[in-house]
Amino acid sequence: MDSSNLTSLPEDPLEDNQQQTPPQPRPLPAFASPRPDRPPTQTSSEKYSALDWTEYFDKEDDISIPDSNDIFHLYTAGTDGPVVFCLHGGGYSGLSFALSASKIKEKARVVAMDLRGHGKSTTANDTDLSIETMCNDVLAVVTAMYGDSPPAIVLVGHSMGGSVAVHVAAKKALSSLAGLVVVDVVEGTALASLVHMQKILSSRVQRFSSIEKAIELSVRGGSLRNIESARVSIPSTLKYDDSKKCYIYRARLEETEQYWKSWYEGLSEKFLSSPVPKVLLLAGTDRLDRALTIGQMQGKFQMVVVRHTGHAIQEDVPDEFATLVTNFVSRNRIGPRGVEIPGLRRPSQSKP
Repeated sequence: MDSSNLTSLPEDPLEDNQQQTPPQPRPLPAFASPRPDRPPTQTSSEKYSALDWTEYFDKEDDISIPDSNDIFHLYTAGTDGPVVFCLHGGGYSGLSFALSASKIKEKARVVAMDLRGHGKSTTANDTDLSIETMCNDVLAVVTAMYGDSPPAIVLVGHSMGGSVAVHVAAKKALSSLAGLVVVDVVEGTALASLVHMQKILSSRVQRFSSIEKAIELSVRGGSLRNIESARVSIPSTLKYDDSKKCYIYRARLEETEQYWKSWYEGLSEKFLSSPVPKVLLLAGTDRLDRALTIGQMQGKFQMVVVRHTGHAIQEDVPDEFATLVTNFVSRNRIGPRGVEIPGLRRPSQSKP
């Protein structure tokens, strides 16, 4: 072997071990890079802590009804366009529409009302949830807010609130009514479910050690599927009971059974007779009764089945719900003063 080639051989590391620097780790290829540190795990109280409504609505207000002791609480958002007037379901509150309102307000004004016996509204009789009384409440609030010249209003009602919206529309007492959005309520299905309602109400958890626990149970139990929405809306459905040292439900629905049937009887015919554009949003392939089936075939209303959601569509999929509402407003050309016909100039808009 040629000795000149030996000089190019590396030295034996054992001979000069003290002078060798420790070997440096070789960089891992991108596909084998170490996992990033996991974010710290949230505690249950942090994950289900309450969120403030101010992140979604612009302001809240109390409307006092003349010649009565009734005060209705409202949440409002937006400055332009028609008014999307939202009515929540039984046991919910105006904050049920919080997440969707934060999107709708980009194209319309939003008013979400705490109905009688719910949320922060206070009345002389919180358990009078007759359909006539609730309709009068809505009309009284609209009059108190806007006087004799209300802007164009699109009524949006979920469940019990959907029934109220339909009955208000059927009365033809709201001159500026421009549209009707009914959320997950059909006459036949609703009436059939009433026989089970007392059992459902009595079997649910009645007391909560904290607001966080109530939010957690609403999500884990499946009544709401959107944690963020639950964190905003659930606190307003509770009140603290000093005698029981816990939180209980604000709405005493079990005491209003005498009114339940009136919410839904004749609802389909009233919905179809409402002389405004209307859409029915359903959380599943709910069976339509004969009147609605014929009405849909005749093109009297639009129906949209929203997939992958529970009963509270506006809470579970708020972005999709907001898009459906704003598209409905746009498609029917509903502006701040009603239906806008292209090319038609209103006298109030003409220059002097």
